[in-house]
Amino acid sequence: MITLLSRLLIRPDGRDAAGLRKAYGMLCGAVGILLNVLLFSGKLLAGSLAGSVAITADAFNNLSDAGSSAITLLGFHLAGQKADAHHPFGHGRIEYLSGLGVAVLILLMGWELLQSSLSKILHPAPVAASPLVIAILCVSVGVKLYMAFYNWRLGRRLDSSAMRATATDSLCDSAATAAVLAATLAGHFTGKMVDGWAGLLVAAFILWSGVKAAKETIDPLLGTPPTREFVSRIRELVMAHSEIIGIHDLIVHDYGPGRVMISLHAEVPASQDVLALHDEIDNVERELREQLGCEAVIHMDPVVTDDGVTEETRRRVADLVRCIDDDITIHDFRMVSGPTHTNVIFDAVVPYDFRLSDRQVGEKIWSAVQALDGRYYAVVHVERSYT
Repeated sequence: MITLLSRLLIRPDGRDAAGLRKAYGMLCGAVGILLNVLLFSGKLLAGSLAGSVAITADAFNNLSDAGSSAITLLGFHLAGQKADAHHPFGHGRIEYLSGLGVAVLILLMGWELLQSSLSKILHPAPVAASPLVIAILCVSVGVKLYMAFYNWRLGRRLDSSAMRATATDSLCDSAATAAVLAATLAGHFTGKMVDGWAGLLVAAFILWSGVKAAKETIDPLLGTPPTREFVSRIRELVMAHSEIIGIHDLIVHDYGPGRVMISLHAEVPASQDVLALHDEIDNVERELREQLGCEAVIHMDPVVTDDGVTEETRRRVADLVRCIDDDITIHDFRMVSGPTHTNVIFDAVVPYDFRLSDRQVGEKIWSAVQALDGRYYAVVHVERSYT
């Protein structure tokens, strides 16, 4: 159904990636509202006929899902707004907020189902299982599985945490309804009133899924490191230019799906013409925007390449630092000679979760440089990086 509606209602011609993302998100939100309202009506009827608190609770769960779909629809609409004076980087993070709203509703639904299930365990009552009730529950399971499928598929295609959270919610609903169906059938054929126990298990599963969905949307709001694949693509594109010797201090700013800014330092030969290098850096920034869809700001770091002593010392120091740990790298290397000693100045980069403190890393590097030449004093700035 989603595929058919997207063909009828979404015209990709003339739309950018952000516009298509907004259109697909709003379409899925509108379909979700319609399907959940229909499921609420059917289950409310089934719950009244069967006298089942679990079916009635499941019906109101679908009503809350309609609210979740409305949040998703509104979130994609607001996230698709263009940048303005108050939000110069756009409104893309609203999509993360809408996903968080869905996760909160999942948690609230799980809590309510937990309470109603405990009440049904303490005060059990028989449940009537008519063919109409069974049919409504079976249809509900199928519809929710379909909703989980199309939300997850589009969530992966659009890299949308909000749609993945909605898919998780739909999968939880399908499991919840399946458990209610099983409990209803068990009570009808065995006479055992397990309605409340089935609801308790489903509530625990839903609460766990809600926590997982909340984490998935909170993480990008707080800020997460880029994937290794994305960093590798940036490095390969930049280093494909022969004028660039190396890169460091890469920072990725995520302002929502499709709204990424990066900054990095590019090492270039100090002896080359600065205007020609600046022109090449402009070309790299344009390529990053065209191929990776991100705005880039690149700072040029001049590196001495025609001084044999400096280059050889840099290579030897880099080898010594790698002997301390393969994860440590150096950059911005330079040497300042004096009458009694030579300052060897550089930055050392270690991962955030590195086992040694910055002070311990500096002391080890100092000792290694001193062992290389007693006249060398290491002036090291230790910095942490996710890359």
